[in-house]
Amino acid sequence: MWRAVASNGLTLLIVMFLVMGGLGIWAKGQYAAQGPLEASMCFRVPSGANFRDTADRLAKQGAVQSAAFLRIGARYEEKTTRLKAGSFLIPAGASMAEVTDIVTRGGANTCGSEIVYRIGVASTTVQLRELDPATERLVDIASYKLGEARPTEFAPVLEREDARHRIAMAEGVTNWQIIETLKGIEYLRGDIGDVPAEGMMAPYSYELQRGETRQDVVNRMVARQADILNAAWDARVDDLPLANKSEALILASIIEKETSVPDERRIVSSVFVNRLNRGMPLQTDPTVIYGITRGEGVLGRGLRRSELDRETPWNTYKIRGLPPTPIANPGRAAIEAALNPEATDYIFFVADGTGGHAFAETLAEHNRNVAAWRKIEAQSNN
Repeated sequence: MWRAVASNGLTLLIVMFLVMGGLGIWAKGQYAAQGPLEASMCFRVPSGANFRDTADRLAKQGAVQSAAFLRIGARYEEKTTRLKAGSFLIPAGASMAEVTDIVTRGGANTCGSEIVYRIGVASTTVQLRELDPATERLVDIASYKLGEARPTEFAPVLEREDARHRIAMAEGVTNWQIIETLKGIEYLRGDIGDVPAEGMMAPYSYELQRGETRQDVVNRMVARQADILNAAWDARVDDLPLANKSEALILASIIEKETSVPDERRIVSSVFVNRLNRGMPLQTDPTVIYGITRGEGVLGRGLRRSELDRETPWNTYKIRGLPPTPIANPGRAAIEAALNPEATDYIFFVADGTGGHAFAETLAEHNRNVAAWRKIEAQSNN
C-alpha cells in the first residue's frame, strides 16, 4: 500500500513539474511573441517612474498584451530596477521582451522632441523637431536664428528633461562661430576657459547631455579632430610639402573653404600641393578674407583690390607657402584630401558656373576658363 501511495505521489509531482515547465515555456513564448501595437508610438517614461506603473500605462495604451506578464518577464530578466526616463519609440508589433529592452536600455531618446543647434557658415539656426511615430521621421515644428526672439513652441520643450539637444556643425565654420553658439545654449553651463586654436574642433553632430559644461563640449570637439587628423596623417602619401600635422590642418581648411563638391577636394588639394612644390603663392581668396575677418562673421561682399594688395599673414597673394593658421575647421574629407591629393599637373582653377571648378595646367588654358566664367557672371547679372 505505502509503495502505491509513494508511486502515485511521485507521479503527481512529475505531472506538476511538467505542467509548471509547460506554463513556463508558454509564458516565455508569450513574452517574446509579437505584440498588439498596430502602429509605432512614442512612449514617455517620466523621471522617478516605477516599473509597475509603467507596465500598466503600456497595457492601457495597447503596447503590450498584459501588464502582469510584462512585469514577470522583466523581473525574470532582472530589469525592473533599470527603468530609464525618456521618450522612446516603440515599433508596431514589438514584443513584451522588446518593449522591456527599449524602456530599460538607456542612451539617447529615440522619440519625442529634439532641439538642434545648426552652426552654419553664415549663422546658427535653432530648430525644434518632433518625431512622427507613424512615419518614424522628424517633422519641423519651429526655428529661429540664434540671437533672435525664440518662438513660443520652444518653451515647454526646454523645460522637459527628456528632450534631446544636439549641435550640428557644418564643415568650414570657425572657432568664433562655435564658441558664440555654445555661449547662447542655455542647456549647457559654465564658461569656456580654454579656447582651442583655429581648426581644432571637428565638424560633427554632437549629442548634448544635461548638466554638461560648455568646456566639456569643446573638449569633445577637439578630441575628435585630433583623432581624425592623427589617422589621416598616419595614412598620408609620401613626399608632401607639409612639415607636420599643423600644416596639414592649414591646407585642409583652405581646401574646405575653396570647394563644397566632394569629388573635387582631392583635385583642389593637388593644385595647392603643386603650387607649394613649385614655390608659387597659393593665391586663394578665402585666406585673404580670413585675414580681414579673423573668422568673426561673414565678409558678405567681394574682395576689394586694396584688400588683395594689403600684406597680412593670411594674404596668399602676397606670401609664399601656407598662412600661419587654419582659416576654419575642416571636416574629415578635407583633411584626408590634404594628405592624399589627386596626382595631377594642375596649378590653376576657377569657378565653372555649375558649383564646381575648371582646372588648368597652363596659364593660357586658365585664362580661357576665366573668360568663360566672366561671361557666365555677366549673364547672371543681366
